[in-house]
Parts: sequence; C-alpha cells; structure tokens
Amino acid sequence: MSSLKNDVFDYIKKKYRSDAEYPWMRFPEYAVFRHDDNKKWFALYMIVSGSKLGLDGDDPVEALNLKIADPLFMDLLCRQDGYSRGYHMGKSSWITVLLDGTVPFENICAHIDESYVNTASKTELNKIRPPKEWLVPANPKYYDIEHAFDSASEINWKQGAGIKTGDTVYMYVGAPVSAILYKCKVTETGIPFRYAVTNLNISALMKIKLIRRYKPDSFTFEKLKNDYSIFAVRGPRGIPHSLSEALKKQK
Repeated sequence: MSSLKNDVFDYIKKKYRSDAEYPWMRFPEYAVFRHDDNKKWFALYMIVSGSKLGLDGDDPVEALNLKIADPLFMDLLCRQDGYSRGYHMGKSSWITVLLDGTVPFENICAHIDESYVNTASKTELNKIRPPKEWLVPANPKYYDIEHAFDSASEINWKQGAGIKTGDTVYMYVGAPVSAILYKCKVTETGIPFRYAVTNLNISALMKIKLIRRYKPDSFTFEKLKNDYSIFAVRGPRGIPHSLSEALKKQK
C-alpha cells in the first residue's frame, strides 16, 4: 500500500467515517467507499494498467474514481496531468485521478469532497456539503450590477441551483465589462420570489454580501479563457483551484 493511498483512505475514514469495502474476489485490492444511507459509491480505489488510462507502458498504477458534476470543470481537469475520464464508469460524470503524486494530496481531497456531495442523498447534502466557490454571471442588460453595491453592502440575487448559505460567489459581469468584479458571501438562500420575462426566470433569491472588489482588468474573459480554460460563463459553475488561489491572492 502506497503512502498516498494510506493518506487517502485515512482522510475518507476520518472525515466521512466510511470504511473500505472489497466487493470483488477477482480484484481483491479494489476498494469501494459508500454512503451509509443510500449506499451509493463516492470513491473507488483500483490498480490498473497505465495504458488503460492513456499512459505510456503497462505498468500498474494506483488510481481513484470520483464523481464530478460540473462538465466544464470535468473538461478542465482532463486537460491536466494525472486525470482521465472515469475508467469503467460513466465518462460524462466520473473522473479517474492518479495516486502517483502527480495530483497534490490536497487537490485529491477536494475532489473526494466533491464526489461525496455529488452522490449524497438530499438529507445528507443538507448536513455535510462544505462551503463552495461559484462563478456566477450577471447580465448588465437586466440589472445594473456595477452600481448595486454603491449604497448597500448586501443585496438580493437570483439563486443558482446548488448554492447554499456560506458559499462564496464571484460575480462575473457580462459584456461590455466581461470580467469578474466582485467576491461575495452567500448569507441567506431560499427567499421566495417569482419573476419571468423573456430569457429570465427567477423562482428564488439569495442574499449576497460584498467581500471585495476587483479591477475590471484583473480577471477579464480573455484571462479566464487563456489562463484557466474557462470558455463561457452562462450559469453558476464551480471554479478551478488555480483561479480560486489567484482570486484570493489578488491585491
């Protein structure tokens, strides 16, 4: 058992109180981790030939299958070393992560957390999902977001699916600005609201509090595209770790 495998198993055991199950006699080293309530897998440990994961050679490699819900984030990960589409799993929503040190341990843990959330029951989701960072679009044609925080530090905004109280929202303002302008904290969700016009349908609001502003030339669409492989911001979506770190470090 590799050191990284030990670390991964210990992380899952400590955080989610889930023990490894070994369901296949033919593959005695393969381990599955399940939810207690719905019994769904959220992680599968395996040892497979490197060539089956697109690597050179047939040497066996350790890997972890995890579920990623955001297809854009999935595409981004698969462009990086250490990742491939899910081996023997649904390739549109499962990803295979190498446990050879290519992917840092902290990133693997973040993907495990994401997979746990993506396979959890609604009851469990309400209990466990950690705070998440979102990239949320704002269309200036419908709302003057550039001046929304001039007289208030907290405003109501259309609630995106999956966003919870405590999450962080980075507001991307569409053309002609085409840049991330605000970092906000979600302070309340599920505020009843009904509004519908052409191309805009709102069924609930969330309350967001301004944390910081960014200069219009700091995180432009061109930068998001060229540096972080984000080619469109059409709805609320997760953000890659590298962009998250850059946003936090920006002065």
